[in-house]
Amino acid sequence: MDKVNLQQKLSLFSDYFNPRIVGELNGQHVKLVKFKGEFVFHKHDGEDEMFLVLEGSFDMQFRDKSITINQGEFIIIPRGTEHRPVAREEVAVLLFEPAGTLNTGDAGETSLTRRALQWI
Repeated sequence: MDKVNLQQKLSLFSDYFNPRIVGELNGQHVKLVKFKGEFVFHKHDGEDEMFLVLEGSFDMQFRDKSITINQGEFIIIPRGTEHRPVAREEVAVLLFEPAGTLNTGDAGETSLTRRALQWI
């Protein structure tokens, strides 16, 4: 058992849309990721996802609306809901989702797909 310092872990990387695993519990991964720009529209048929903003803000876009998520706020995306994170400026996010969740979901292989995530 060790504590995790989120600021220290965030200082270890600077690339975008490339989640790192910082913990695991009950079959769920706790991940850190930085966003800047647009991700791809996608959904996860079998998993819910939680996005907690640690620094900055981003828009979670849906086909019919957009919701701004600010520092200290989170959003849970229910399974089967098509979504796309978009950040005008760099944002740091903690993700909570089942282990094995593919970041691009049903969008398949794209330049943003990350299959083998690094533990930090």
